[in-house]
Amino acid sequence: MSKRLKDKVIILTGAKGLLGKETQVSLKKSGAKVVAVDIFEDEMNNILTFDVTKEKEIDKLISFTMNEYGRIDGLVNLAYPRTEDWGERFENIKLSSWRENIDMQLNMVFYVCQKVLEIMKTQQSGSIVNIGSIYGVVGNDFSIYEDYDGTSPAAYSAIKGGIINFTRYLASYYGKFNIRVNSLSPGGILYENQQHPSFIEKYSKKSLLGRLGRPEEIAWPTVFLLSEEASFITGHNLMVDGGWTAI
Repeated sequence: MSKRLKDKVIILTGAKGLLGKETQVSLKKSGAKVVAVDIFEDEMNNILTFDVTKEKEIDKLISFTMNEYGRIDGLVNLAYPRTEDWGERFENIKLSSWRENIDMQLNMVFYVCQKVLEIMKTQQSGSIVNIGSIYGVVGNDFSIYEDYDGTSPAAYSAIKGGIINFTRYLASYYGKFNIRVNSLSPGGILYENQQHPSFIEKYSKKSLLGRLGRPEEIAWPTVFLLSEEASFITGHNLMVDGGWTAI
């Protein structure tokens, strides 16, 4: 196994989720020292408890990492906080809910990046991967939800689209400091026993590879973008979607 991130200090938010768990495994296999954080405690999997929707908690996370390791080489913004009414149809979304989701997701990415990038600027090195989505790039295909009366949250497309272009902004702003900032946009990922069979079938038919992705198929491209193997890649949005956005 290539140790492409040997001894690199990487902060990973949203580490307890399906993608987060797999990303932590891949980062560690690559030799990284992972500061894995989530709002939910999980000592068994070495996940620290920090609420990255709160400014003071983010400050504590940065301070902890610097006190523990003295540097930050990478950041993966994978956390996916959301309100309980996240799945409401567009016409029923409350403005207060819209604002809260924008604040928890998009504004959180801004603040974490701001704090980490000032450290990377001093180091004159670093790499950030922000997680976007196919629906931050193209419009939604609502036909894949029709059989079970499902939908895709409106705020999701706004947040992910914002994150992708914010990534380009950061890449432009910090490139002169030898810092790379990229985004990675997953397509549909298979969650065992969590998705309606109709969704899986319809999504798979539209995918050029005829299936949904696996968590590790997001984790390893994330490792690549953090590594020196991607040393001339910045401001890029890597589509990892089985060809969903190709046609």
